[in-house]
Amino acid sequence: MSARVAAILVALLVVLGGAALLFQRQESGHPPEAAAALGKRVLPDLKAADVARIRIAQQTETLTLERKEDGWVIAERDGFPADLGKVRDFVLKMIELKIGQSEPIGEKDRARLNLDASGSRVEFLDSENKTLAALVVGRKYFKREVENPDKAPADGRFVQRPEAPGIVYVVSDPLAQAAARSADWIDRTSFKVEKVKRLEVRLPDGGWRIERPGDNADWKLAGAKPGEKLDIGRANAASYSLSLLELDDVAPKDAKNTGLDQPTVINASTLDGASYAIKVGRLMGEDYYVTFTSSRDDAREKRLSAYTLLIPKSKLEDTLKPRAELLEKKPAANKK
Repeated sequence: MSARVAAILVALLVVLGGAALLFQRQESGHPPEAAAALGKRVLPDLKAADVARIRIAQQTETLTLERKEDGWVIAERDGFPADLGKVRDFVLKMIELKIGQSEPIGEKDRARLNLDASGSRVEFLDSENKTLAALVVGRKYFKREVENPDKAPADGRFVQRPEAPGIVYVVSDPLAQAAARSADWIDRTSFKVEKVKRLEVRLPDGGWRIERPGDNADWKLAGAKPGEKLDIGRANAASYSLSLLELDDVAPKDAKNTGLDQPTVINASTLDGASYAIKVGRLMGEDYYVTFTSSRDDAREKRLSAYTLLIPKSKLEDTLKPRAELLEKKPAANKK
């Protein structure tokens, strides 16, 4: 091979190599400015100490978390306490949220990725209600195809800053809590009725009452008829379940059709002299509407008693059994 031919081949390889490199850069969709954004914070100016309010809007639903002297509350639930840990973790997560991928985006793509009005808009505001930072949270991001995207755990999320509508970011956190569901934010600590001495349940089709003189004494069924024997295990379950109550959610102040106008009533008194009157309304999904009053001088209970609570059906089903199911089963007669 002559020196002249060799020089031509080297020049051609250089040209082809440069073209290949350019093609690869175009195909990857990462211009230098996009590459420079990788690993940087999505909300670089957000500081936890400045945040006094968080507003999350999803189409027709809005949830506002507000910082008060005694903690965070949910404005749309008449100041019901929010879970301090969840609020703190969410703020810190958003402060540390990093850009994993950055791409230019057009109007059609924004709609496809739910980065328009169909997505969630998260705003952080200061004490004067001025916006500190905002983010539109769109569709889930998956590294591979999944059968049911709505239920599958995501690998990340598509997000966008409102002031930069031409750029979409992919972040590695699925941001599941960026939602306007009060159930995701409430403090789930419920009232608890412990060491019950007397328990009366008034059901729509009847009722029953059980009592005991002390903590280790057996329960007695009021008005027991000849041949009826109380199942002590079921009586224990009916009373003990009231010490395990928890909240699923809290109803809006203007909630309709709760069934609390014609409730099942649970009256309980404890061995230390406290009394509770609990009203149980209708089922909404897997939760009962519940209100209660208590004689205890307890700040948490007094605050809870001002709301209509949603308590899981599973936590009340042992207490709401009909009278017949509290009795020991009679042995079946032997057939000859």
